[in-house]
Amino acid sequence: MWHQTFAFRTREHPERLKLKGAISRALSIFLRETAQFFLSFERVIVYYDNGQAEITDILNTVFNALLFEVDFRRVVPVEYRLFQVADLHCTLELLRLKLEDKRLSRSDMYFFGTERSLRKDYLTKLAHKQFSKRKTHL
Repeated sequence: MWHQTFAFRTREHPERLKLKGAISRALSIFLRETAQFFLSFERVIVYYDNGQAEITDILNTVFNALLFEVDFRRVVPVEYRLFQVADLHCTLELLRLKLEDKRLSRSDMYFFGTERSLRKDYLTKLAHKQFSKRKTHL
């Protein structure tokens, strides 16, 4: 399963509109770079829990602007395993950022043991499955 995560530091985008613009831009660039892959499907289905209105608006606008057949489906996370996997990917991406910033908590360290273990056993393996790491042409 290929994935792509997007992380934004709010201190780098202190204004709400600038953050919204950065998110839209990153998603647009990703979809343009991977358009051949997504357009190979009859329809793209986006599962989202409608957690944040701004994100819902961005997803709807960008996906529908760049792809033809997009179906949005509301999902309840506890009822859908693939959504839970996506949530785990996002959590690990946040841990990667915390590791970069030297801000891992004691509970993070308790769970993963060492920074090396977190990096080797989780982050490196997950990184190999990102769209940006695909070996084949999209």
